[in-house]
Amino acid sequence: MSVKVLYFAGLREAMGRSADSVNLPVDVTTAGGLRDWLAGQHEAIRMAKNLRVAVNQKMVGLDAPVADGDEVAFFPPVTGG
Repeated sequence: MSVKVLYFAGLREAMGRSADSVNLPVDVTTAGGLRDWLAGQHEAIRMAKNLRVAVNQKMVGLDAPVADGDEVAFFPPVTGG
């Protein structure tokens, strides 16, 4: 299964890029599983706290399914004023 992963805000800066295309292991089937798998490979994701996630531009929980061809976006909470 292949998905496009987008990184936003400080996570994008920490990763040094805004996106990746990744081929997932068969046991990665949820947004949370994808986050955990990516955290095993990238310190920036491992160190990020409270990441929000969207699948195909819709905010979802970590238990949301991820399917072949999906676009999954991760971003840290941000504040403004």
